[in-house]
Amino acid sequence: MGHLGDALKSAFIAALVTFGLAFPIVALRTDTNLSNQLVLDQRWGLALTLAGVAFAVRFVIALLYPAGFVRSVAKPRSEVPPHPYLRYLPRVGLALLLAFPFLAAAMASAGGPGVLKVVDTYGIQILIYVLLGLGLNIILGLAGLLDLGFVAFYAVGAYSTALLTTTFGLSFWIALPLAGIIAALWGVLISLPVLRLKGDYIAIVTLAFAEIVRLVIVNWVPVTGGYAGFSDIPKPTLFGYSIGPGPDSIWSALSIPYVPIYRLAFMYYLVLALALAAYFVTLRLRTLPVGRAWEALREDEIACRSLGINTVTTKLTAFAAGAFFGGLAGAFFAAHYSFVSPKSFEFLESAMIVAIVVLGGLGSMVGVVIAAAAMIGGTELLRELGALQAVFGSGFDPAQYRMLLFGLAMVVLMVLRPKGLIATREPSVRLEPRPTRGSPAHRLQPAE
Repeated sequence: MGHLGDALKSAFIAALVTFGLAFPIVALRTDTNLSNQLVLDQRWGLALTLAGVAFAVRFVIALLYPAGFVRSVAKPRSEVPPHPYLRYLPRVGLALLLAFPFLAAAMASAGGPGVLKVVDTYGIQILIYVLLGLGLNIILGLAGLLDLGFVAFYAVGAYSTALLTTTFGLSFWIALPLAGIIAALWGVLISLPVLRLKGDYIAIVTLAFAEIVRLVIVNWVPVTGGYAGFSDIPKPTLFGYSIGPGPDSIWSALSIPYVPIYRLAFMYYLVLALALAAYFVTLRLRTLPVGRAWEALREDEIACRSLGINTVTTKLTAFAAGAFFGGLAGAFFAAHYSFVSPKSFEFLESAMIVAIVVLGGLGSMVGVVIAAAAMIGGTELLRELGALQAVFGSGFDPAQYRMLLFGLAMVVLMVLRPKGLIATREPSVRLEPRPTRGSPAHRLQPAE
């Protein structure tokens, strides 16, 4: 009876929590006759049904697993041989990324959403956040420095590209690396005040820096345009030819009729190249002494200093490397949309990038890619889930509740996976033991 009572108690609590979370969603709707205001529509039956489902599920789980779910202990790497298909996953993933515009075109021809929307929303935007996440992953995931103002480097890269291309007349291909270098210099400047700080204090300083950058952009109207922003930013060219419509485009030179997907596909492959470059550069940096110094700083700064590692240069290089990739993302953003404004670089963007790194797993680059695809693609996908109207009523607009639903999904995921989607980190260097004297490996070694 004691076990049955505990199961009923936990099931009742689960039903009560579900009812409290579900009631605002099922009871509110948008009334188009009242200027899109949210009005109360009492649907007690649906809320009670969801609570009943939660009660039943929790009751069955409590009966089957009275002690709760026991976390399995990971076995040593040598005892868990990798599946032979795992080595093909990176190649399959890269092939899918390269073929994404063609897959989007096939989906559009089959009656799916428009190809332009799919490539831009689910391709280019996700890859921009992948690039931003890889940059912050160096600062937060590898070096362990909590940076809540990473959007400042994003803004510096975007506005640097806007100024260099419009005011100074430089090409995008010259402004792109310059924007990354300028953002890296700002990364060094912001790292100077945090050399002696730890933890939450670093977060406060970086957050203040992001706010300073935003206020400068807003108030330095003659240079940045203020709230009006920068417009008519030149788009990238290819060998001096435009990739858009017009007589000076590369399509006219090749006698190919222009289709809007051509320019979007070019921009997609450009940001994909930037993201792949950031991935492999970060992968290489982890194996170098500077990358091992970042990871030592993350684990224990005092032990890192006692080993003779210069923590000052370690923090400087971490901020500079991460800010460089943030500047590249900002430069691409400005060139792709031809417009930048302070609204694109608010604190919510920093929070989104931090959530991508934490949700993917600190230090995991593959986790950053998966989390960016889930967060950015998931929030956009919830805009189009009209099938939810069959559950919550015809007045339910999924676009208004997408952040609420997605936030609940993130809470559940972090409860189940508190260390992120990919909690394990591969060591940057593996030290193999020397073969013992007389072993076959020792006899094969050349004589010294």
